Order: sequence, then structure tokens, then C-alpha cells
Amino acid sequence: MNVASQVFKCNGIHATGVSEIMAAAGLTHGGFYRHFESKEQLVAEACAVSMEELVGAAEIAVNGGEEAFLKHVQEFLSSEYRDDRLGGCPLVAMGSELARADADTRRAASSGFEGLIDLIAKRSRFKDPEAAKADAIFTLSSMIGAVTMSRIVDDPELSDLILESTRTRLLELSTGPKIKRTKTKAKAA
Repeated sequence: MNVASQVFKCNGIHATGVSEIMAAAGLTHGGFYRHFESKEQLVAEACAVSMEELVGAAEIAVNGGEEAFLKHVQEFLSSEYRDDRLGGCPLVAMGSELARADADTRRAASSGFEGLIDLIAKRSRFKDPEAAKADAIFTLSSMIGAVTMSRIVDDPELSDLILESTRTRLLELSTGPKIKRTKTKAKAA
């Protein structure tokens, strides 16, 4: 499943054929149908696995305390994370295609996103559950949108500015405006 997830994130769902995934996994094309009924089933399962990994990494960061969570945000909003097309967030890598995917794939993506919302809401500065959820949705949407847009634009300086601006604003919201601005070189999970 990890191989399929990486190939889908790198090439896109529609541009990736079953034979390409099977070859990357070291299997024959014919073996595919012993494991899956369709490409859509593979996409749904690969999406679910990738979302589980993303939620797991976020859970480790949230459970590690405020400093670990802020480091996770900084790493997610880094140029290294932006440039890692094989790993990382499936919502960033395949977002527009996931919006047009079948119900099972959209359910896998939605379930993962809902899990992220719950995790981030737990560490929110807001005590009211609705405000904490809204804060989590804003944080996640900002992170996912920033990395997505930083991949789309063709100006490297603008791409870096998108990441830096979003990182700075989110960290200021979490810690106040006195946060030290640093450029992160690490890779987020």
C-alpha cells in the first residue's frame, strides 16, 4: 500500500496506471486482480494508509507537547516538505483528484481529515469545543493550502514566501507575535 500511495502522490491518481504501481511494487499486472477488484479500491486503500500515517505523525507531535507540535507545523511548512513528492500529506499531493474520487476514497480522506481536526482541537487555546474545532480547521486548511499553493506557483521566491508567511502567522497565533522566525530544513512526516 505504501508503494501505491507514493506513486499516486508523485504522479497523481489519474496519471498512474495499475501496471505502473505493480511494477513499482515488484509484482505482475495480473497479480493486481488477486488483491483488488479495481483501481478505485486500490486508491481508497492507499489513501486510507497514507492518511493513517499523517494522523499518526500529527498525534506524536500533539502528544509531545507544545514545542513538538510547533516544530511539526514548522517542518510541514518547509521547502523540504514541499519538495518531497513521495511522502507527506495526501491531501496536498492529491487534493483536487480526491475531490473527484469515488465515495470510498473520499471517505478515507475525510476520515483522516476529521482525525486531524480532533487532534489539533485538543491542543487548541480555545476551551469551547466549537471554537477549538474551528481553530483546528483553520490551522489545517492553512497548512494544506500553503503547501499546495507553494507547489503550484512557478516563482521560487513566491513559493518560499507562501510557506514562510503561513508558518509565521500560524506560529504567532499559537505563541504570540514574539516567536523567533526561523527557516526550517527538516522534513515532516
